[in-house]
Amino acid sequence: MRMTAVRRPARLEGVLELPGDKSVSHRALILNSIATGEAQVENLSPGADVVSTADCLRALGVEIEAGRVAGRGFDGLRPAAGPLDCGNSGTTMRLLAGVLAGRPFASELVGDASLSRRPMGRVVEPLRAMGAAADSGPPLRVGGAVPLRGVDYRMPVASAQVKSAVLLAGIQAEGTTRVTEPAPTRDHTERMLEAMGAPLERNHAGITVGPATQLRPLDIRVPADLSAAAFWLVAGALHPAARVTLRGVGTNPSRSAVLGVLARAGIEVKVRNQRLEGLEPVADLEVGTSRADRPFSIGTAEAALLIDELPVLAVAATLLPGVSRITGAGELRVKESDRIAAMSAGLNAMGADVRELEDGWEIHGPHHLEGARVRSEGDHRVAMALAVAGLLAHGESTIEDADCVAISYPGFWNDLDRLWHP
Repeated sequence: MRMTAVRRPARLEGVLELPGDKSVSHRALILNSIATGEAQVENLSPGADVVSTADCLRALGVEIEAGRVAGRGFDGLRPAAGPLDCGNSGTTMRLLAGVLAGRPFASELVGDASLSRRPMGRVVEPLRAMGAAADSGPPLRVGGAVPLRGVDYRMPVASAQVKSAVLLAGIQAEGTTRVTEPAPTRDHTERMLEAMGAPLERNHAGITVGPATQLRPLDIRVPADLSAAAFWLVAGALHPAARVTLRGVGTNPSRSAVLGVLARAGIEVKVRNQRLEGLEPVADLEVGTSRADRPFSIGTAEAALLIDELPVLAVAATLLPGVSRITGAGELRVKESDRIAAMSAGLNAMGADVRELEDGWEIHGPHHLEGARVRSEGDHRVAMALAVAGLLAHGESTIEDADCVAISYPGFWNDLDRLWHP
């Protein structure tokens, strides 16, 4: 278990090329695997989660090599020789559950200890309503009872993963499937399905799909990950001598709520060179030392769009004047760790005033952060958020189990070194 020391630099400055977006990478591999024909996926996320998705698809008979995906169509998938190991990736498990629900063979999906503790009943429930054989386990078992039937599913909790699973089952089902969300979530699955020829409609009533006998392969370049960018945006805005540029970052409206929150706090992020790369809007982001003079509040609807950025926004809130509140984020309790508890413990150890709520935090600021020994709880986003706190604190911070950043951002510590100037 690696421990990494982080100190505040004299300057935080540089230009970064961030890893490919993890959410887009998962979906590009999965959807192209069930398309008919070959596609090239560039700039895939190098994180362990996306590697788990690729390995599971290979076990189902899909050829994936250097970003080339030889799609087999739904009917070309074959039973795996054993359980499909999803590692630490909830996205892998939930999205593949949707794909495999409509297959005539049964599959088992397993994961590490962290993933095995995460709730899978929320994806099993709608799949059963569609006639699938499914058991949340662990292990999660799905498939073997076909055909599926369309369903009108109102999601009790906003989740892009569950939504995607139902849509992936829906394009294999008889009749139409409609998903209604309690709050909007990231829409990468919908964008790809539309581009690949699936009969999909989006309106105020929800997202509707019909049967798709064949999907077209889709060449795609994955944009840089805005969730990864958020760490450097907060660090660059709140460090007293900083200028950071992040190139080619995805700015999909269903993912870019973090820019709005930072603006409300008085942090200016310059969005330059906006363009469309394939299906996704992309831009270069620049941030420097900002006045950052206002607290912020985030409620349920916005929290669903910010779920991966909330830990580092909690770090930002400790240095803002006034009281910031983040609520409606109970989903953080069932991620790789209990992120609400982990961030409360880490930031309070560094001298912050963070009150843990059932579904978020109440954070009183500003507080000068002091270096401390903190625990990542094996959670990549907690580790990176606490590293940002370390860059902004006085003294040295030590982060336990720092290697867990490899789940989504293997080059994180190298990028930190690139920006760190004595």
